Amino acid sequence: MKLKDKVCIVTGAASGIGKEIALTYAREGGKVVIADMNKPAAQATADEINAGGGTAMAVAMDVTSEEQVNAAVAEVVAAYGGVDVLVSNAGIQIVHPVEEFPFADWKKMLAIHLDGAFLTTKACVPHMKASGKGGTIIYMGSVHSKEASVLKSAYVTAKHGLIGLCKTVSKEGGKFGIRANVICPGFVRTPLVDKQIPEQAAALGISEDDVIKKVMLKETVDGEFTTVQDVAEVALLFAGFNSNALTGQSLIVSHGWNMQ
Repeated sequence: MKLKDKVCIVTGAASGIGKEIALTYAREGGKVVIADMNKPAAQATADEINAGGGTAMAVAMDVTSEEQVNAAVAEVVAAYGGVDVLVSNAGIQIVHPVEEFPFADWKKMLAIHLDGAFLTTKACVPHMKASGKGGTIIYMGSVHSKEASVLKSAYVTAKHGLIGLCKTVSKEGGKFGIRANVICPGFVRTPLVDKQIPEQAAALGISEDDVIKKVMLKETVDGEFTTVQDVAEVALLFAGFNSNALTGQSLIVSHGWNMQ
């Protein structure tokens, strides 16, 4: 088991990519923390893991609230004794042309993606240092951490920002054995992406089928969506890699959409 007894906090883990990462970590022996704004859904995922012989707990966490983040991390440390892995995964999507983008929505997007990554990192790093074992921080970026798409100014800005945060955390954490990396998925068929399809169809004046084939998957090598399992396998690679040889990196998982 690659993560035996490692304490792994995954934000936004009640559904989608976050849930699949949590399930994968549990299968590999991790003590998994399902951190989500939706506490009942988080508890359901934790119950599923525990029923299957794994170890998990649920915590309520709005990643934009420093108070909630700190309280949740303190709850985890009290229960499990520390933090070994943080996956900053919580995210949403809002699409508008730049000139029509409500400032409140812009701030909300940056708060969830960037403030959330910063606050959870800030809360977990002291415990990783105190353990003397270091730890691993994984940020959920996107192909949009590398390039842009129309209607997504806030999302693209936030996802680019995560790479800068990751590199800085890698530099600061290296001597303590704290590694940081970014996963950059292509389009993954989650509720977040399903919501975008009709929104983009309306905004671009094309059919939903054309959004999928001519926008989302146009540049892939095989016309396929990335799966939550694909992303979870990369998250496992980063979490189980116990050397500073792999830090400050961003790995694209996109069926060849982006090949930087």
